Amino acid sequence: MGHRVGSAPLLLLLLAFCKGRIVRVPKSPLIRVEGTQTVIPCNVTEYDGPSEQNFDWEFSQGTDFVRIVSTWDSSFTSQQYQKRVGSGEIVLRRSSNNAVELLIRSIQPVDQGEYKCSTPSTDATVQGNYDATVQVKVIADGLTVSGSKAWSSKPRKLSEGDSFELRCSASTTSSEHTHLQVTWELKNGPAWQEILSLTHEGKFQPSPEYEERYLSGDVRLDTVANDIYRLSVSQALPMDEGLYRCLVSEWVKGADSSWQKIQEKNVEVASVVIQQTVMDVLIATSNMSVTERDSLDLTCNITTDRSGIFQAQLTWYFSESYDDTLSDAQVLLSVDRDSVVSDSPLISLSHVDRNSYHLLMRDVGVEDSGYYFCQAAVWVPQHNGSWHKVVEKTSLPVSVVVTALELDYQIILSASKTPKFSDDPTELECRIMNAQNTEANLRFTVSWYFRMRLRSDAVVTDELLATMDADWTLLVGDKSRERTQNGEIIFSKQAVDTFSLRIQWTSEADRGDYYCVISAWSRHHNNSWVKSKDVTSTPVSVFWATQDYTLTVEAVKLKPFFVAGHTFEMTCKVSSQNIKTPRYSVLITAEKPLMDQSNPNGPTRIISLNQDSVVRLEDWTDQTRVDGVVLEKVQENEFRYRMYQTQMSDAGLYRCVVTAWSPGGGGMWREAVNGLSNPIQIDFQTSGPVFNVSVHSDNPTVYQGELADLLCIVTIDGMALEPDDMSFDVSWFAVHSFALDRAPVLLASLDRKGIVTQARRNWSSDVSLERISPMEFQLRVHGSEDQDFGNHYCSVTPWVRSATGVWQREPEIKSKPIFISVKMDVLNALKYPLLIGIGLATIIGLLSCLIGYCSSRWCCKKEVQEIRRERRRLMSMEMD
Repeated sequence: MGHRVGSAPLLLLLLAFCKGRIVRVPKSPLIRVEGTQTVIPCNVTEYDGPSEQNFDWEFSQGTDFVRIVSTWDSSFTSQQYQKRVGSGEIVLRRSSNNAVELLIRSIQPVDQGEYKCSTPSTDATVQGNYDATVQVKVIADGLTVSGSKAWSSKPRKLSEGDSFELRCSASTTSSEHTHLQVTWELKNGPAWQEILSLTHEGKFQPSPEYEERYLSGDVRLDTVANDIYRLSVSQALPMDEGLYRCLVSEWVKGADSSWQKIQEKNVEVASVVIQQTVMDVLIATSNMSVTERDSLDLTCNITTDRSGIFQAQLTWYFSESYDDTLSDAQVLLSVDRDSVVSDSPLISLSHVDRNSYHLLMRDVGVEDSGYYFCQAAVWVPQHNGSWHKVVEKTSLPVSVVVTALELDYQIILSASKTPKFSDDPTELECRIMNAQNTEANLRFTVSWYFRMRLRSDAVVTDELLATMDADWTLLVGDKSRERTQNGEIIFSKQAVDTFSLRIQWTSEADRGDYYCVISAWSRHHNNSWVKSKDVTSTPVSVFWATQDYTLTVEAVKLKPFFVAGHTFEMTCKVSSQNIKTPRYSVLITAEKPLMDQSNPNGPTRIISLNQDSVVRLEDWTDQTRVDGVVLEKVQENEFRYRMYQTQMSDAGLYRCVVTAWSPGGGGMWREAVNGLSNPIQIDFQTSGPVFNVSVHSDNPTVYQGELADLLCIVTIDGMALEPDDMSFDVSWFAVHSFALDRAPVLLASLDRKGIVTQARRNWSSDVSLERISPMEFQLRVHGSEDQDFGNHYCSVTPWVRSATGVWQREPEIKSKPIFISVKMDVLNALKYPLLIGIGLATIIGLLSCLIGYCSSRWCCKKEVQEIRRERRRLMSMEMD
């Protein structure tokens, strides 16, 4: 009971804030003109029930409402409206599920009154309004629209560019305060097109098609008097042809302060025909030929049907091709509509009569050959003083051929200097003979060409060495560009009629045929130059007999017998033929035995002496014997090589590589030919000790983190040596693979002076190298890791002191590899994880027992008193 009392105020509060049904019609009053079509809309919102709602319309003139029409009851209409509703004069049409429109096709004064729109209730509760009323006021038709009878009787023909005016009369005697809107429209197709409007708000509004003409003043709308609206077109175009009408609409401001159009009338004013101007443009003469330096005379005639005031504009064009467009053509001369002729020094334009224009070109040249045509335009004046172009046309082109004056001249190419052998100078002269018509408007240039001689029948293209353009600027070809910049080839103009080519140092590649081409150039009207003729000379051959270069080099060993530690000495004698003032450069090379892999790619370059006697050490890298080799020039064609304190490793074949050089152009040396001497052998006959090396490890398998020991042991076969007379360079290498298929990695090295060098490593293990006896070297790997596995070997280079006290380096020897494997200690690796696992398992087990005991002791204890029950009795409620 208390609950119902408490909820009643809350329900009333919710009902108070809920929105109810809303029926809407336009604000009153609605002003309509007698005889016009009237539409009154009505819609409903915020309703319950089905989405499609029904509507009833009623009418009242101050007394009771009379039923007009309904959407759901066909018998709703009263008797006085049955005829109008049945004939369709009054129609109720649905625009959506919740909106309808009451349509009166021709409203009459009797229809003035109050209209009510009602909606039957479909809501669960009664809320809001279920009907709405609107007042409709019917006024008399006071709008009159008329046009000019003279214009509408027959079409008016106008020429393009003429101006015309159209007038329309519009007025209203409406009792209400209404505004008129006047719109001019044109029909030259299936539909009417808007031109310009004077809106009911007093604004001029052109259509997009006429906006530019309206802004320029060509299309205007004026009010001549209170009721006269004039359309003015100052520049008639073909698009202005068609039927014109005046469209007038009447507007009134409604109750919501918005403008409403209450009626509209139109009248056809005039039919306008635009006749386009006809014009023909023709050049009087046909295709013609003119001799160079003569005058060209052309006449352009214009014919047009235009009468009255107009002005013509004309432009002459020139084009090299018949198919060129007007934008590609060159403007020669023009005369504007004010008869002002553009300026040109060699071209004149005269206006013979109203329709003829005369073009005269003086002193024509070959470059004036081409196509000539003229373009004419007709301009008519406008009311504002401006001019309008009504027509424009271009004539057909006329072909004009300018034949050149024949130039008669010959040229002679001669060689003032010819080479007898390489590096001699060559000089050629190209001379113009018997030149005629050499006035100031003519000049000559030269082009030089070279053709190489071939023994076979292969075709060889001529190569351009250099050419001159019309202003005598030299353009050098690719072959001679660098040599011309260095001054080896010189192109010059000796006189007005003489050109020369000089090669300072002629080489074998320059042997061949040379010829020149003399070009004649004529001056144009614009002071440019055009080539008119080319004359080619007969070729001149530049050739001399040559013999092949020969070079002989002989090496001699000065001391036939010597032992290690002594000085090796050899000389190289050079002889050459067919080389002019040669100089020689010498290179000493050595071919070591196969066991010496210091230079596996070929002979070792030891020392060189160039043609300017500058000595250079090549591949001699022994820092202890920097001054151990000497190469010197004994005579112009004899060279001596010395090698002091020879070592056992110096054994091999020694040769002299000689290059002959001859002087080239500009003080430079040119390589002529190369020669190789006979070999001189250095072979040390000795019965000295033979060294061997081996690797040993007591434990080749180690665990991670342990120490790995490797021992490199050197032994001697043959004669015994004192420890002070021998020394060793020791290097340890590792190949990190089971097979020897990878590059060896240097671990550490110890030279014969006791200096230890360790290689950089990318892991944490460390290595140490030490000599534990005169012939034993120990490598230790501390804290072994997985990366330390693989094949390990040592490389030893023995050094032996001879009886003369000179240290001799023996060939390098390598031991056989020993494989070192690194294993993981499983017990140590699992010791700590096992202890941690056992400890955690013990703690979890004890904790589980403690939780079970506590649960059984305090949480699960419950005493149940057993009660004896009789059979066939109801069970105790305890079972529930």
